[in-house]
Amino acid sequence: MSVLQPTFREALAGADRPLIGLWNASGSPVAAELMAGSGADLLLVDGEHGPMDLRDLLHILQAAAAYPVTTIVRIPWNDPVRIKQVLDLGAQSIVVPTVSTAADAEAAVRAARYPGAAGERPGTRGIGSALARSARWGRAAGYVADADRHVSVTVQIETADAVANAAEIAAVDGVDAVFIGPADLAGSMGFPGAPGTPEVVAAVDATIDAVRAAGKPVGVNAFAEADQDRVLARGADFVFVSADVTLMARGSEAAVARLKQERTATDSY
Repeated sequence: MSVLQPTFREALAGADRPLIGLWNASGSPVAAELMAGSGADLLLVDGEHGPMDLRDLLHILQAAAAYPVTTIVRIPWNDPVRIKQVLDLGAQSIVVPTVSTAADAEAAVRAARYPGAAGERPGTRGIGSALARSARWGRAAGYVADADRHVSVTVQIETADAVANAAEIAAVDGVDAVFIGPADLAGSMGFPGAPGTPEVVAAVDATIDAVRAAGKPVGVNAFAEADQDRVLARGADFVFVSADVTLMARGSEAAVARLKQERTATDSY
């Protein structure tokens, strides 16, 4: 049995339906374990906006590893140093945010790949596998030569420029999937806080079409049920439907709202 788990690329290739994901945005390994055991196909760990350092990410990866969920880490930025560190922690699938051009996508792929032999594809990831969880400290035989098979790169389209360049971004060798972020896309298009604006919805749908035409899987962050239904009908291969902090916020509010309302109504008589 392999000491490494299937990547997001492999999960997509083996799926017979769209994959459903949840976020870990809190940085809590306990919340990650709760999300991982929910039946979701995917767990996205938000290293961009979440309060997480490298040790937090390590603990989350360890907590989720016992569950049949594909864990994906969102890198804070398209930074080769942080990509190297997160991969060395043992993340096998990453999302790189704010990729707006094919050159951005190529840089992300390059940072996630070890250097190839002379004449092979370029890579700049530092080789420290014997010291890192990525190769299970040398227990994953042949990891350096075979690392591309164990690493999956997804790029995030979330700017107006990225929408215009979606086909070229998706076509980059080594980009395994494209993830659309409507919130930042709305801000980039001049509608901050309003991803439901018709122009933004049209841009999301156009991006789905462009990426699918390029032959790559595409997914969307869609917390509203109507948005989930729309993008899945459009052909999205995966969708993220909620986050740990969102579930706790809305669930805690609902837990107290009924009694507060009933007490207020009773006291008014």
